[in-house]
Amino acid sequence: MTHTSPSAHRAALLASAAAVLGLLTACGSGGGTSGAPRQVSGTAAPATGDTTAGTTSGTAPGTDSATNSGAAPPSGATTTGSARGTGGARTTATSTRCHTSELRASVGRDDPGAGQENFPVVLTNTSGRTCTVRGYPGAAFVDAAGRQLGPDPKRSPGTPTAVTLRPGSSAWTGLTFSNPGVSGARTATPAALIVTPPDERDHLTVKWTAGQVPVGGNASSVFLTVLGPGTAP
Repeated sequence: MTHTSPSAHRAALLASAAAVLGLLTACGSGGGTSGAPRQVSGTAAPATGDTTAGTTSGTAPGTDSATNSGAAPPSGATTTGSARGTGGARTTATSTRCHTSELRASVGRDDPGAGQENFPVVLTNTSGRTCTVRGYPGAAFVDAAGRQLGPDPKRSPGTPTAVTLRPGSSAWTGLTFSNPGVSGARTATPAALIVTPPDERDHLTVKWTAGQVPVGGNASSVFLTVLGPGTAP
């Protein structure tokens, strides 16, 4: 019986183990294709075009749907009045303009001269706050049915300035026209003068008691001056 030395026996075992490892490696390679990374199901894919940018569900387009969150504006930011565009946040600032509902209109005494009739039309602040008027009011003579008599008044040259009206204070504009008896203009007798404050849509109505006014023909134009403080020149 042949005996193998211990060192030779260990060498034989190591060689057999190496051969087995080589076979296992070859079987697991699968031709070199199975090593590519695979996407794991359930991971979030990149966003596609299914979400519409810039719109909010349930919001009607073109409306002032956004509201102020209550955050203070940045330091130095200013607002210039109510925002009128469609969409976006509504931005408002306290207006100092006198509104029609805060004013009363009246017509002062005629101050005739050189064939001209000159009436002060006065706007008085009847509200409890201080407000301002600036520029020219609108005006027109009307009959008892509210129909306008004659063309709109023209504006006499002048430089508009803001007139501050404390409660009870007044501003005035001059209403002038040529005396119809001198000019020969066609005339009518108005029932009222309607006056629209600057930058307002609603008007005030003043009963007209000063007789005939020119409404057509020669020298029939009526003129308004820029608003100034007080009730008369």
